[in-house]
Parts: sequence; structure tokens; C-alpha cells
Amino acid sequence: MIAGCGYQAKMVDAELNLAESPKDSEQWVKVRLLFVRGAVDKTKTQTGKHDWVVFLCTDTALSATEILQRFAMRWAIEVYFKEAKQHLGLLKEQSNHYAAYIASIHLAAIRFCLLAIAKQIQDANSIAQIRQKICSNSTDISFASKLWQVFRAIITGALDELKAVLGDAITLLLDIIDAHIQYFFVQTLQLDPGTIKLDAL
Repeated sequence: MIAGCGYQAKMVDAELNLAESPKDSEQWVKVRLLFVRGAVDKTKTQTGKHDWVVFLCTDTALSATEILQRFAMRWAIEVYFKEAKQHLGLLKEQSNHYAAYIASIHLAAIRFCLLAIAKQIQDANSIAQIRQKICSNSTDISFASKLWQVFRAIITGALDELKAVLGDAITLLLDIIDAHIQYFFVQTLQLDPGTIKLDAL
């Protein structure tokens, strides 16, 4: 057992030949193989022969605990790339320009950093939780802005019938209504007037 962890482990030091073919000169390197499996949990009476995983490490001075810690840090990197590719638009741009790919990588990284900051500020359990919350808010904001465009069209149509009576006051009335609705979006939904206009296009 690894001290402080619920894992069984076996370590083997070996030499690995990195030559790609028998014709190439031999390139022997020392590696440490760490075989690990979890201890028995509530759902199992015993661990099976297929429950073992193996980690390969080129630093043969590292202990089993240190190897697992290093691979745990690598796992966070894998999670980042999965999140960035699936949800943050990493390399999703339709472009053949190298500069666009560089921009895409940096923009995805900025998005991830903003989510990480939001996770810390809001004391969330995970970045995915924050992302889902933001996506939900964005959907609500988009729906609200589009719904207002429908209501505005109905109001404008109704006021057009009163143009003979109200005259230029209709334009003033619509401007007042627009100002109040935009104030509502800014204060309640945190949507600026410029975005409202873009959504209307």
C-alpha cells in the first residue's frame, strides 16, 4: 500500500530501447514502471486482475507517491484541453491562417482563465459548473432580448393606429419605452444597449 493513499502499488525499474527499428542504433533509457490499483471499495469484494493501471516515469529516483502526484498534475492539463475543445471553441474557427489558430488558442485560454477566476470568486465546485451557469444566463439574456423585439413590434403596430391622434408623441413614447427596457436589461440582465441592437439584427 502507498502511505496515505488507498492504493496498492508495485514498482519495477527497467531499461527501454527507444530505437524505432532493429537497424537503428540502440538507445537504452532507464524507466520506472508503477503499477497501481485501488483498494477494495463498497461495490466490490475484491479488486480484479484488470483493475491495475501502469504509469511510466523516466525519473527513477521518484517515489510511488511522487509519480502519482506528477500524473495528477498532468490530468488537470488533460481536463483543460478537453474543456477547451468541447466548450470554449479551441480550434473551431473555419480558417486556414496560422494567425487565426494562434488567436484561437489564446482566446480559449483567456476564456478558461476567466472561468477559473469565476470559480474562485463564487466558490464553485468545478469550472464546468461555472460554465453551465454562465451558458444558462446567456440563454436567458438572449431569449429576453429577442422577446422584447416581439413585444416592441406589437407595441409599435398598436401605436401606429393612434398616429393620427398622438402625432409626433408616438416617437417620444417609443423612445421612453426603449430607454426603460434598456435600463432593465442593463440593471437586471447586465446586457448593454449595443448588444440588444446587435441581437435585433
